Amino acid sequence: MKVILRKDIETLGNIGDIVDVREGYARNFLIPRKIAYTALNGNLKALEDEKKSIARKSEKELHAAEKLSTELEKVSVTIPVQIGEEDKIFGSVTTQMIADALKEKDFDIDKRKIEIEESIKTLGIYNANIKIYSNVSVNIKVWVVRE
Repeated sequence: MKVILRKDIETLGNIGDIVDVREGYARNFLIPRKIAYTALNGNLKALEDEKKSIARKSEKELHAAEKLSTELEKVSVTIPVQIGEEDKIFGSVTTQMIADALKEKDFDIDKRKIEIEESIKTLGIYNANIKIYSNVSVNIKVWVVRE
């Protein structure tokens, strides 16, 4: 059965591709989840309109992400922690702690978007990478200090 993809699927293709799949896969999985249309002429036109609206939406999101990244470049967060012998932290600094510190500065960033190169187990200054959008990311400084 020929279908037109509405979303990028790694194993099948990209948006707008016409692919040939098994009928059961199309009727039971792709079409009910609105991942694909049946390959008809009317659906090709509907997909073109949908592509235009997706492009406009992604452009707005990209501009918002770029604006947020310029604001985040100026930010550094301080995380107070309890320490033991030899200035070692009890546990480690997590992405959730960084997200909470950013929330205190009025930046609502999901912890899954924050990447730490190495685990933070001592006092010091570290870099954290925040992936805001697919190709927009920013580095912030994380200051780990004694509580």
